[in-house]
Amino acid sequence: MKKLFLSLAVAVAFSTAGISLKAADAKDYQVTGPVVEITPDYIVVKKGEANWQLARNKSTKGSDVKVGDKVTVYYTMIATEIEAKPAKAAKKADKTDKK
Repeated sequence: MKKLFLSLAVAVAFSTAGISLKAADAKDYQVTGPVVEITPDYIVVKKGEANWQLARNKSTKGSDVKVGDKVTVYYTMIATEIEAKPAKAAKKADKTDKK
């Protein structure tokens, strides 16, 4: 009961202080290079020796790009699923020390 009351008190304190509790925005990244391939679902940009494939959709701006154009693609990394596995327990110390 005390935890519930404390949680409510903290929530009221934050709301009255005007502090918003929101998730942090995803960090923005960019990659620049020539377009290797482009489809309605993704764009492939060559960066150095590597090809970077980035998903795109109808809300992606600048969709009038052609293969060979040099582009800078701005993107964020957003987790779509997280699978957790329990951490392994630490090994017990050997109890072979005898006095």
